[in-house]
Amino acid sequence: MIEATDFRNAMSLLTTAVNVITTEGIAGTHGFTASAVCSVTDTPPTLLVCMNQSSRSHAHFMRNNVLAVNVLSTQHEYISNAFASSKFSSEERFKIGEWTTLKTGAPILEDALVSFDCQIEEIQKVGTHSIFLCRVIAIRQSQQEESLVYFNRAYHQVGQLETA
Repeated sequence: MIEATDFRNAMSLLTTAVNVITTEGIAGTHGFTASAVCSVTDTPPTLLVCMNQSSRSHAHFMRNNVLAVNVLSTQHEYISNAFASSKFSSEERFKIGEWTTLKTGAPILEDALVSFDCQIEEIQKVGTHSIFLCRVIAIRQSQQEESLVYFNRAYHQVGQLETA
């Protein structure tokens, strides 16, 4: 049997993009930081997003049935930390950064590396998490060239770095 701590330690060595996942709708505006996001298929464009069922925002995402995946650039570490912290209310989180919307109304970070505006089509519960299968209905890319990633429990940057 694999212990949960052993699994978490091993997974910390899997480099992942840092994302802020947002929702807006009848249950209000909410968001959280996530690394558990991946492509499922391009026909139709579909993403998989995992969320802990004990998260204070979980019920809001379930009820709104839409979400946006905002892939963070290197300058967004403070936004990642704010959306990961329990110290900030949803309202306080969205005062950080500039936000807009696309088709679903889920908040889109204006200078995110890329944002995927999605309709949640299916939800599977596995252990402590819900897996949202999300149909991408709009995409917005920025001119950013560096990505914020998480590896070995720390932030790092990858991509085209400008030299002075």
